[in-house]
Amino acid sequence: MATPKTRIEHMTEIINAINQDANPAAQPANSYYERHIFFCLNERKGGEACCAQLNAQAAFDRCKIQIKAAGLSGPGKVRVNKAGCLDRCAAGPVAVVYPEAVWYSFVDLEDIDEIVESHLKNGKVVKRLLTPETLGR
Repeated sequence: MATPKTRIEHMTEIINAINQDANPAAQPANSYYERHIFFCLNERKGGEACCAQLNAQAAFDRCKIQIKAAGLSGPGKVRVNKAGCLDRCAAGPVAVVYPEAVWYSFVDLEDIDEIVESHLKNGKVVKRLLTPETLGR
């Protein structure tokens, strides 16, 4: 049977939670991946603008290949995932990197290479590719 937490252990957990809230870019202690990138691959019917029409699948594929080739995939490293609509269609195609919650709008595969090298590999945000905050659906 586990012993109950001491007051000091409890207060330490609270302080750590507060510090995590103050620094959201810090990786949670129990995070399975260091970074997680989601690519919107949604396809809308009726010709409505969507990321799928803008080569999002090719970007996803390129990212996945680059991450694997660099040895960055797996637990404690980087996960590349498909996503349905991320509701940022006006800025598409888009991808978002967590835990930083950094949104990217990309144009070509070279942009993906830059996101992988700069952000996913080295933790440096690619400012020129940031999705404008005002662009939604």
